[in-house]
Amino acid sequence: MTGAAALYALDVHRVAGFYAAVAGLQVTETDPGYLVVESSDFELAIVEIPPLLAAEIEVLSPPLRREDTPIKLAFFVSSIADARAQAPTLGGVVDPAEHEWTFRGHRICDGSDPEGNVFQLREPLTG
Repeated sequence: MTGAAALYALDVHRVAGFYAAVAGLQVTETDPGYLVVESSDFELAIVEIPPLLAAEIEVLSPPLRREDTPIKLAFFVSSIADARAQAPTLGGVVDPAEHEWTFRGHRICDGSDPEGNVFQLREPLTG
């Protein structure tokens, strides 16, 4: 394991399912208060927001992006296009192809999960 992060969510099952499908992670641990999804080198713990704090949070449909955080999770995927096609069925979005850019040998694109958390996908450039 080379990296790990925790993400707080209202609906841990929905958010964990989103990242499992879109970022190719596997659910490896479940508990009433959290789920863990991971790959061979990265672990993401999806932790339930405590009820007192959760009562003050409203997630709209579609969710508003929460871009005012200094951290953005990034996931390496084999195909941004495949993730883009799958994301809406799981309550999230991957930005359109015209918003992609390249950086350090990867095609990059942002998106947001079912609760509005912004993430980034990185696909290796070919050739």
